[in-house]
Amino acid sequence: MNKITTTDIDKLAQLARLGLTGAEKESLATEMTAILDYVKQLDEVDVSKVEPTSQVTGLCNVTREDKMVNCDIERDEILSNAPETENGFIKVKSVL
Repeated sequence: MNKITTTDIDKLAQLARLGLTGAEKESLATEMTAILDYVKQLDEVDVSKVEPTSQVTGLCNVTREDKMVNCDIERDEILSNAPETENGFIKVKSVL
């Protein structure tokens, strides 16, 4: 595995807007190199006989059928309850 350098830490610290001392940079470089070396061990694990898994709990989505409900109230009556309307629609503030 490639060693993480203080230059790499400088770049990460700049992107994350972190102010690090020289000692902190050295410490982080050493720790991150050790972490990546440890994670590199996962490449050595034989997973050829392991089935891919998307979830392990066995839960599934519970849904209901959409049903159309007829409304006996006229459009004009509904719009009369709105504080402001425009072109037959309820006018609301824009949400960006």
